[in-house]
Amino acid sequence: MDADTQICGRDPDSQYVELAVEVFGLLADATRVRIILALRREDELSVNHLADIVDKSAAAVSQHLAKLRMARIVATRQEGQRVFYRLANEHASQLVSDAILQAEHSLDHSPRHHLSERDKA
Repeated sequence: MDADTQICGRDPDSQYVELAVEVFGLLADATRVRIILALRREDELSVNHLADIVDKSAAAVSQHLAKLRMARIVATRQEGQRVFYRLANEHASQLVSDAILQAEHSLDHSPRHHLSERDKA
């Protein structure tokens, strides 16, 4: 058995399976996925800037960010009265990216990410 599998909790009977399911549930929301994609492009953003990007009210985005923060998917930095949000680590970003790539397979027999650079032009 692979030692990396045991250490990282990737066994089917791992204690992390239920927590992983909670992460999937938390990310099963289009606004939260859009927030993560926006934070992936920028180092950190304010609630108002994120609200503009995802086309939702600042109050709604704030509620989503609170859930993402409780799950330790985003972290904050305060500057005076303003709070800036950033991804806490690369894992949520990778998870969302992989989900987007998987979604491309649902819509396209030859997804763009499988084409060579020459074919994309």
